Amino acid sequence: MATAEVERRRCKLASMSIAAMVILLGVPLWWRTTATYRAWLPVSEIQELGNLQLLLSADVEVVFARGTLVAEQQKKIPQTRTHVEEHAIDGATSLTYRYETRYRTATVMEEDALNKPTAAGLSRRRRASVVFSEQDNKTLCVCVLLESDLSLHTLSESPCGSLVVYVIPGSSLLLPQDVEVYVGRRRTALLRADAQTGAARTLDQLLARLEPRVKKVLRVMSFSHGDITAAFSDRVRLSPGSRQSKADSMRAFKSSPGYEITFSLLNPDPESHRLYWDIEGAVQSYIQPLLSKLAPLANFSVDSQTLHYTMLGVNARFDSSRAVYTLSADSLAHVINPVEARLGSNAASSNPVLNFLLYVPDAQHSPLHILDRKKNKVASNAFHSPRWGGIMVYNVDSKTTLPVDVDINMANVMGVFLAQLRLLLGVQPSSPPPGVLVSPPGPSGLADWELDRLMWSRSVENVATATTAITSLAQLLDQIGNIVINDNIAQQVSNAVTSLQLAVAELEASNLGLALQYSKEAILASERAFFDPSLLHLLYFPDDQKFAIYIPLFLPVCVPILLSLLNVLAEVRQMRRDKQAKKD
Repeated sequence: MATAEVERRRCKLASMSIAAMVILLGVPLWWRTTATYRAWLPVSEIQELGNLQLLLSADVEVVFARGTLVAEQQKKIPQTRTHVEEHAIDGATSLTYRYETRYRTATVMEEDALNKPTAAGLSRRRRASVVFSEQDNKTLCVCVLLESDLSLHTLSESPCGSLVVYVIPGSSLLLPQDVEVYVGRRRTALLRADAQTGAARTLDQLLARLEPRVKKVLRVMSFSHGDITAAFSDRVRLSPGSRQSKADSMRAFKSSPGYEITFSLLNPDPESHRLYWDIEGAVQSYIQPLLSKLAPLANFSVDSQTLHYTMLGVNARFDSSRAVYTLSADSLAHVINPVEARLGSNAASSNPVLNFLLYVPDAQHSPLHILDRKKNKVASNAFHSPRWGGIMVYNVDSKTTLPVDVDINMANVMGVFLAQLRLLLGVQPSSPPPGVLVSPPGPSGLADWELDRLMWSRSVENVATATTAITSLAQLLDQIGNIVINDNIAQQVSNAVTSLQLAVAELEASNLGLALQYSKEAILASERAFFDPSLLHLLYFPDDQKFAIYIPLFLPVCVPILLSLLNVLAEVRQMRRDKQAKKD
């Protein structure tokens, strides 16, 4: 009897020991070894970024030349005014534009820069007034303005994103009589004081009358609401009034850390046309200056190729009234796909590819002209495809004896490709308002203020894209709790959030260069985190599948333990009842 009691007690102790080991050691060990590792993420900061509130600040300096202010007005200079515009994009995104305008008088060196070109231009015009036409005199005046623009830019050294507006007297001969505002190649502009401005007695009246004209300059040289809202085209639904901005944004390539530019010469009839093109020299002369100026935005690589026996893939129609072959605007959309198959693979790089094709028609279909929707010849004989590239048709004199050696005029070709490249990279064409004269961009193909406008829109686009990627990733990880978040992903998310905060702060402080750099870092870090292979949903099992795997393994082991514990509990209850019965 004693032996049976000891054996029963031993069984109880064994059952309780095994249960205790399972509960105190086995369950925590299993929970720990099967738990999903999820590194810490700055969730609160990511939620704040979801409600994107952007403040774009631009510094504007208005400089009054001699003769534009009276003595009483000069006493109150310098003076700073702030103009703020608020725009709501959607419920989670708002834009605020702030213009910090500072007023001062011109220095002695700036006065010399404004007067010397005027005197030189007057002497030239007097000597040439007999033989020069009105157009020639206007061209000479533009040359004088370019000299003044260069001198003023050297003196001001305006940082990117800022502008300097020089107010000159209404009697000044520096500007033509029909020009109120001259926009130079740099970040300076000349504004002629009109009669109303000169009639202002107090400084407040003068600035109030001058403010609308300064805004006219800002609409040309600084960021515009259309450019900025176009950068949000992939994030929000734009209003009907922004359709043109959205169309312009869909034409240009999206922001990228690098671009591949490929120039291709298509020769469908090499037996008749032996083509020679100095593509290397043309790129160095026409394209490379623009790419060098765009270096803060992205990295560019350029290559070229010549493809023989390559057709456009569409049949040109012969126009008997003009004795030429034509391509209508409706058929241009069918040109890209057949040609693109011959351009080669660009799988080695993930950067967008800009294709520029020079097509020389064969002798049987020459000359070939492109017609617009009104059946008129396109002057450039070229067209471009949004976010793809451009194609130009180069006609050869078909009356010459074949075969013929053709030395392609690269100046005409690169002039067309350069204009298409500006559009595809997001340099929006702007038609100046009446009375505004805009200087041509010059040898670099891009004015400084055009670069600033592009940097504004690219910075905002990068911030919006990176914010969307980070917030989407945070929502995904919150909904799927069994995805592993390793330390590398957490670090990339933290870097992206930090860069976004810095980019937003620099935009507010009008530090455009730093804002662009931080926005590029933010979009790179967000893409690395969002597209990390370890975040693939198919790598992880749902919880119901996990339990379906664990139950067949653990249930046979747990049933005997649970039955033993139930027996122990039943015996303990019986013992308590017996003790209670003896007391009673």
